[in-house]
Parts: sequence; structure tokens; C-alpha cells
Amino acid sequence: MQLGVHGFRLVASTPLSLSLDVFERMRLHRGSSSSNFRRPTILHLLCAACLFAAFLFIIQSSFFAGDQKSHLNRVEVRVLSDFQSSVQQCVANRGLGMMAQIIDHCTLILKFPEGTNSTWYNEQFKIFEPLEYKYDICEAILLWEQYRNMTTVLTREYLDARPDGWLDYAAKRIAQLGAEKCYNRSLCEEHLNLLLPAKPPFRPRQFHTCAVVGNSGDLLKTEFGKEIDSHDAVFRDNEAPVNEKYAKYVGLKRDFRLVVRGAARNMVTILNGSDDEVLIIKSLTHRDFNAMIKSIPNPVYLFQGIVLRRGAKGTGMKSIELALSMCDIVDIYGFTVDPGYTEWTRYFSTPRKGHNPLQGRAYYQLLECLGVIRIHSPMRAERRQDWSDIPNREMINRAHAAALSLKKSQAGQSGGLGQFGSCKVWGNAGSNDGPISGSPDMSPVRKNSNYNKWEVMPFESLRKEARDYYDQMGRVSLYKMDGNKLEDLVCVRHSPKSEA
Repeated sequence: MQLGVHGFRLVASTPLSLSLDVFERMRLHRGSSSSNFRRPTILHLLCAACLFAAFLFIIQSSFFAGDQKSHLNRVEVRVLSDFQSSVQQCVANRGLGMMAQIIDHCTLILKFPEGTNSTWYNEQFKIFEPLEYKYDICEAILLWEQYRNMTTVLTREYLDARPDGWLDYAAKRIAQLGAEKCYNRSLCEEHLNLLLPAKPPFRPRQFHTCAVVGNSGDLLKTEFGKEIDSHDAVFRDNEAPVNEKYAKYVGLKRDFRLVVRGAARNMVTILNGSDDEVLIIKSLTHRDFNAMIKSIPNPVYLFQGIVLRRGAKGTGMKSIELALSMCDIVDIYGFTVDPGYTEWTRYFSTPRKGHNPLQGRAYYQLLECLGVIRIHSPMRAERRQDWSDIPNREMINRAHAAALSLKKSQAGQSGGLGQFGSCKVWGNAGSNDGPISGSPDMSPVRKNSNYNKWEVMPFESLRKEARDYYDQMGRVSLYKMDGNKLEDLVCVRHSPKSEA
């Protein structure tokens, strides 16, 4: 290799050949000094030669690494581009007139068809809801594939592992506490112990198929009842009634119910003797909830979800998040998926205005074509449900790996901790995890609450897929911290003894 610098000619050789050449020239030079003076000069030249050769090696290596990195990025971009094309085709087939416009390997825009009702007014931003929405597919697939591996119930082990979890975080989950921090931990525990298990009562892959049932009046257009009840678990929200009157439309099976504060006062009537139905409080506990909890025997927990700043809003979306953290397949019903509908409806009462529908409709369609959920609608009930146009698990896994690698490359990160690369905080759960949920002063009806079904469940009783997953994860539970940052996870290790 030859480099020309200001007219000089440098020959890039190996350190050995360069040092021999220099030595020969020095020996033939008649005007050389004494050997005592010549030796250090030769050593200096040898060192210089070695440094020069090392410099060339570094340059060549960097060029090679850069080419390799560029090659890897091209492979990942191609994988993601293929995935985008699959998503685009899925939207064309299943979007009820919606279309997806690809911007690049990570970005696409979902557009509603002509004739869509565009008079939905956004009170927050004082604008009419738009008819197109931009999404980052790479970000979405990373978020939701991560969500499949998380626990979504607040626990004592999470508060113990999170820095200042009891002092700073616990107070934020208790409304009407009157303090920004839990300076008095006993007082905070008094509020939270009613619904705070020691460790996660529910695990990823615990159920194979789950149905999330919304409250839309569209449910009355198709008799989905038996289909809903055929799932391993059914999730409902708030005050949705489950009785013979609506059985052929929404089914009778009831396993989980996500509730907000406004529904607390009606829960005793709504539950109507369904003692095993698990209540998940959406965000905060407070006096209304605590009073209700003491009067029912149902297991009650507090939701440990995240805020989706660019997705659908409302209790229905949270129910989907909850189900996805426990189930392999999530089917949704009653989410009013017709993009042309013009009014709010409920299957059990007069219409009540809710969140603006178009953004939610677009986001649900995106999630279906990412393989996260499956939408069931009266608009589709007349034709056989064919899921072959949704990306399969193999394609989703490839896209997820490519998006993760590309994200790390852009951030200058290496592989690192593998499946635990997003763990920001680590903690350990001992074999003695403390009592199951419920305070010492529980009412007689609470003492008979069926927490044992979930909190003292032998590990061997879980379905094989759930046990295999837990072993593959090294018996570590993943919790999401606040916000959408993928790197913000709290990870808690469990010892085998803690599963006994």
C-alpha cells in the first residue's frame, strides 16, 4: 500500500520488513556514529514503524467495520421494508376502506376512505379529528412485543425494587392521600395493602386465547356470545352487564374487569354474585374503591400500565394492554370498528360520548396488522374470518429483531444484556414474599376472597407455554416504568423457592 503525502513516498510494510530495511541502511552508512549512539536511534525507528503499522491496521479495521455495519443496516432495512409491505397489504384487505401509505421502512400513514364522518371535534386541541395518522412501525412493534413479556399488576416486589418506590411512587397511586410522598409508609400501606400482591399473580402466556369485549352498540348487530365464551379468558370493562338478556351478543363468561373510579359505586350490583371475576383498578385507588373492595369477595388489583401518547385512549385500550400481558392471542369485540359510523352507541344503555373514535380506529387497525390483536366486527361477520393476511409470528419476530438492532445501531449500543437489555433497575424477590393481598382488618366477606386461585398458584399448574417462557426468562418478572421509553423496565429475579 502506497500513500503520497506532500511529494514523499511512504511504503506501508509489516513492522518486521520495515525494521530490517532501516537497519541495513544504517549499517551501510559510513558516517554513522558509535554503536552506543546508534542503538537508541534504531529502537526509536522500530517503535515508529510499529506505531505506523498499527495505525494502518486501525484504519483498515474501521473501514471494514463501517462496511459491515452498513451491510447489517441494509439487511435490517430490507426486513422492515418487507414487513411494511405486508402491513400495507393487510390494511388494504382488512381496513374497511382504509389505506396505508409507506413513507420509509419505519414510517407509514393510515388514511380513512372518502365518505368517513369527519365532524368529530377534538375538545383538547380545538380541531376536527383528521382523516390520516402517521405511525412509526419500528417503535410500535418494539413496544408491543415488549408488552407481551411484562406484568401489568402493581406488586410489593415492584415497589421494593424501584428506587424510592415506596417514598415517591406509591403516593402517586393513592388519590386523596394529601401528600406528595409516602413519608409515612404505614399510612400508604394501609391504602394499598387491600389490593397489593407480593408478586405477580398473572404471568405472560398464562392463557392461549382471550376476548376483550368493549361496550359498543355494534355488539347487538351480531350474535358473538358463544364465540366470546369459547376463549380461555374474557376481559370486560366498567359497568358492562353480563346476563341472559345480552348473552347471545356478549356471552356470559367473566374473568377480568377493568374499572375506573366512576364505576366503583355500581360494582356490587354489576358483579351480581360473580365472586371469581377479578377487578383491575385502572389507575388510582382511593376511598371510594377501598369502601367497595371491603364489601365484595372478588380479587382486586391495581393496573400497572403505561401511557400511550400516540395511540388509542380509554379503558378499552387498557383492557387490551392487560390481556396482551397474559394471552397469546387477543380477540377484540365491541370496539365500533366501522370507520363511517356517526354516533356513539352502547349495547346496554343510551349513547354516552367517549374518546374521539378515528384515532382509536386507526390504531386498532395498525395493531391488527402488526399481529397484536384480531378485530371482530359486524362489518366482517358475514364473511369467514381468515387471518392469513396478518403477518405470522416468524415474520413478526424477524421485524422485531431488525427494529431492535437498528435502534441499537443508531444509538451506538451493542447487544449487551440480550433479552434484558431494557432493564434499567434490577431487584431480587426472596423465597418469603409475604402474605397474599388483603389487610389485617379485612371484613368477613373479604376474608373469603378467592385470592388463592391466583396468588398461591403452584408453578406446575400453569400451562406449558407459560412455564417454558418463565424458565427461558430466567424466572425474571419485567415491569414497565412510566412513559413509553423502551429502556425503562424494572426487572425482578425470583428464586425457585419463591415458586413453591
